Amino acid sequence: MRRQGGAWTLQSVLHRKGLGPVAGVDEAGRGACAGPLVVAACVLRAADAEALAGLTDSKLLTAARRQYYYDLIVARAVARSVVVIPPAEVDEFGVHVANVEGMRRAVAGLAVHPGYVLTDGFPVPGLTAPNMAVIDGDRVAACVSAASVLAKVTRDRIMVDLHAGMPRYGFDEHKGYCTAEHNASLLAHGPCAEHRFSFVNVVQAARARGLPVPSRRRASLLPAGPEWRAADYATARAGGASTR
Repeated sequence: MRRQGGAWTLQSVLHRKGLGPVAGVDEAGRGACAGPLVVAACVLRAADAEALAGLTDSKLLTAARRQYYYDLIVARAVARSVVVIPPAEVDEFGVHVANVEGMRRAVAGLAVHPGYVLTDGFPVPGLTAPNMAVIDGDRVAACVSAASVLAKVTRDRIMVDLHAGMPRYGFDEHKGYCTAEHNASLLAHGPCAEHRFSFVNVVQAARARGLPVPSRRRASLLPAGPEWRAADYATARAGGASTR
């Protein structure tokens, strides 16, 4: 297989070998010090290659283009699943363990069980289908790019929604990543429940404000489903139930 064959090459080859449908998996928020980790899985139709031309890693797209592709993916995907992992879960188990478990749940949550799974960059044990890690998968495999867009747009919406209730942190701008502005607001106000205490800057800000630093925070992975909204996250974080 040659990379220059395009972002649909892997999927096409696997289908020809009888290993379809092919799901892509990716996450958003791995490096953020606030907000959830969001993992998505997606199965695309090969017939949609033209409609999704230009689809790539969500980080390489503008916000407007991410939204454009998000709407197309939601309308055209064979199956999609999104898992939202709260900060406490990331703190307790570590970002990599939480990420891997989120990928398992996202794949298991697909309405159509995949014949093969492509993951971005590293292998994921325990998936319910044969799988392969693809270097730069979110740039070279369309289904992984689609998962990247689903995860990124979902997480950005959650962070914007959190900003409405806690504007002092500027979540709508930096989306919980460790920018200079975010660090300044952390030092000025101290961390909130949406911050990850597994990050040194969050611990330092809490101590500077004389706030307690939890040694261990426990939560449950939020339910997998076809689409998560900020309202679902807010409901679950408040202790309510969500069936999405």
